[in-house]
Amino acid sequence: MQQFKHKICHITTVHTRYDVRIFHKECKSLSKKYDVNLIVADGLGDETVDNIKIHDIGLRQASRLKRAKIDSAKALKKALELDCELYHFHDPELTRIGVKLKKAGKKVIYDTHEDLPRQIYGKPYIKPYLKPIIARFVEWQENKAAKQFDYICAATPFIRDRFLKINKNSIDINNFPIIDEISEITDFNKKDDAICYVGGLSQYRGVYELVESLKFSKIKLNIAGEFESKEFEQKCKQSEGWKYVNFYGFVSRKEVAEILQKSKIGMVTLPPLINYLDSLPIKMFEYMLAGIPVIASNFEYWETIINKNNCGKTVNPQDSKAIAELTLKMIENTNELKQMGENGRKAVLEKYNWSIEEKKLLEVYDKLL
Repeated sequence: MQQFKHKICHITTVHTRYDVRIFHKECKSLSKKYDVNLIVADGLGDETVDNIKIHDIGLRQASRLKRAKIDSAKALKKALELDCELYHFHDPELTRIGVKLKKAGKKVIYDTHEDLPRQIYGKPYIKPYLKPIIARFVEWQENKAAKQFDYICAATPFIRDRFLKINKNSIDINNFPIIDEISEITDFNKKDDAICYVGGLSQYRGVYELVESLKFSKIKLNIAGEFESKEFEQKCKQSEGWKYVNFYGFVSRKEVAEILQKSKIGMVTLPPLINYLDSLPIKMFEYMLAGIPVIASNFEYWETIINKNNCGKTVNPQDSKAIAELTLKMIENTNELKQMGENGRKAVLEKYNWSIEEKKLLEVYDKLL
């Protein structure tokens, strides 16, 4: 194994060890120049993969409160044992140990995957009248810690702009696709009339409305992911539209690429929750990289991207009939689908890809080390 001058460490007690953003993008990119360690909490043991040393602190706690108390303490202990120059953590509940590592004289980066205060509004188990109170408290607490860190790496420009107000060392490292993951494009004339959705299967991702749309369009849906609960899975399967679904369950990155190649349109019809309006869903750009047009929610930010690149259409995500009508209208015109698919792939190859974000990440590390 190649020896590097600088030793760094990424920390997560929430995400899987092979998380796409953390492991496949950031850690792999950084391993070209640094000795990379990754602390995880999954109970699968220690290992070294692609020159990245993975340190397991044991299976994560079931509740967020226990994670914040028990897993954070374990992660801090392991982090100090590793004695790295720079620590890069990925979970809001780790801000406390981030502050402690900073006080220990370490360089610290906070990687904000989501806009946490706005995310509170999408939590179904929090009573509506409590959401603004909790959101304000969470934002105050997160901002207080973020002021002390050496850098904030935000997953979207919107989150970056929020943190720039309190920490001038804030940058967007967007979660764009790795170009090499999808290198072959299937001819549209060889595909069945099918659409696809890949991602989390929950009520708050518009999955039920998408399944319901199938009873009007009668178009096949290739769907992959894990259901948030047995109850929601049953709700979807009881829909009249389910008979048009090809359900793949949880799949590998390679299988994701295969599903996209079988499909003519990629669906990203998330509901208008406040934390989605300014997000950049990775699946939208993966669809574009695969050379298939997208049908996306009619959020102003998303419409700007899609219209500027002429790579799909937008729709009211809560209207199953409208989703079906747009799907049928687009499926009927193969030439237009092909052109929008080509436009989307060109846009990703030129500006919405990980190689561009990788350079930004490496520049941050070069600056700090």
